[in-house]
Amino acid sequence: MKKVAIVMGSDSDRPIVDKAAQTLRQYGVPFEVHVYSAHRTPEVAGTFAREAADNGIGVIIAAAGKAAHLAGAMAANTVLPVIGLPIKSSNLDGMDALLSTVQMPSGIPVATVAIDGAVNAALLSIQMLALSEPELMEKLKTARQEAAAAVLEKNRAIEAEYAQ
Repeated sequence: MKKVAIVMGSDSDRPIVDKAAQTLRQYGVPFEVHVYSAHRTPEVAGTFAREAADNGIGVIIAAAGKAAHLAGAMAANTVLPVIGLPIKSSNLDGMDALLSTVQMPSGIPVATVAIDGAVNAALLSIQMLALSEPELMEKLKTARQEAAAAVLEKNRAIEAEYAQ
């Protein structure tokens, strides 16, 4: 199975990134985690992205706050899918990171999840890998069924509480 690479622009992003790592672990998806900055280590970040496919990576999650150019820097250097994870880290409540991540020029796509949306970034990477991994597809289907059952159980409890 291909790995997911989680790249964060700063170790201050780790509390959010940990949620993505936990989700990948729950699904048994191999992953690796790195700290590379689009601004402070652009050569290293570019080399990592260019070599990612040859190193067994199937999807890159790029987590960054503020100017948040990391996802774009990754996408500019690979044809692998890149998922941008904007991090709330400034007095703009993460809107700066969101806009920096989502506003990519034509030809260099970056899928973007919500601000601090690490679980969805992990799930999206799992969905991408599941296209060629039937066991992952089944795990995703089971998780969706369990989530639906949990909501319906809560609905039954609420309906019973408000029944007249």
